[in-house]
Amino acid sequence: MAGRWGRRGVLVAAGLGVLGAAAGVPARAAGWPAVIRGCAPALHPEGIAWDPTRRTFLVGSVRHGTISVVRPDGSVRTLVDDGVLVSTLAVHVDAARGRVLTAYQDPGFGARTSEATKYRQSGIGVFDLATGALRHRVDLSAGRAGHGADDLVVDAAGNAYVTDIATGEIHRADPAGRPSVLLARPDLLGKDGVGPNGIVWHPAGFLLVVRYDTGALFRVPTHAPERIRPVRLDEPIVGGDGLALRPDGGLVVVRNRMAATVTPHVSVLRSPDGWATARTVSRSGPWPDADPTTAAVTPHGTYVLEGRLGDLFSGKLSDTFTLRRLDT
Repeated sequence: MAGRWGRRGVLVAAGLGVLGAAAGVPARAAGWPAVIRGCAPALHPEGIAWDPTRRTFLVGSVRHGTISVVRPDGSVRTLVDDGVLVSTLAVHVDAARGRVLTAYQDPGFGARTSEATKYRQSGIGVFDLATGALRHRVDLSAGRAGHGADDLVVDAAGNAYVTDIATGEIHRADPAGRPSVLLARPDLLGKDGVGPNGIVWHPAGFLLVVRYDTGALFRVPTHAPERIRPVRLDEPIVGGDGLALRPDGGLVVVRNRMAATVTPHVSVLRSPDGWATARTVSRSGPWPDADPTTAAVTPHGTYVLEGRLGDLFSGKLSDTFTLRRLDT
């Protein structure tokens, strides 16, 4: 998500192991709609994840700082509301450990925003997947202004990695919640709300991270982050917000105009050489919904979220949001 820095302060990677066979895109199940119209009072979700335990979606809320369950019929119920988080962005399900994690911050659009939290609250919320009860929060700002936890992903060992779009950092938190800075490279990753945004973890042991403003994609080995390298692309992915890695190896990139001059669309990239290089193999756009942010890979296809954030940032509240299946 691109933020107060620009049009907004830039605010999923579905776990590959829970999606079944890794040979291709998951088959669509009969009866699942191509478009899901969600309805909940001023929810304005930015992040989405597939929950294999419930066999449905979880979404965050920039307005309420919650995590909610969304059914295929569009019905919504709150799973997490700890009364502290102002805006929840990325959501990630760690089914192996019974956790749901969210990146949180306060870009100034939440119902609970205050002078004490605005541009100061930034971290990871970790909750019980079954009950929504708080396990722990990981503070990534120490109360200092100018941080913006944006997207997150979890590796096979349970370590969480979070992009900070404001500072140009990637943070890591181990399964016990102990934080550290994995990488601080604003010169490469950008900063000030248009820096590192979407992130996925590859089973080969590296992260893929997109820089929102320039559209550069970076390969970051988790065991040696100083060896960060740009992926050579056939075209930059300017406005790249959410990333999702499919079981067949395709990288879904959701691009929007929140803080970039692009036509909103969704691309799929593939790499023949372990993400030293990559090329665009499909493009769906202009996207039918105005401000798509990210995507979730499910057994029923890849669904792209549009949470009416443009309305929220312009001062209008909306009770609807859209999950739309990507056809490529």
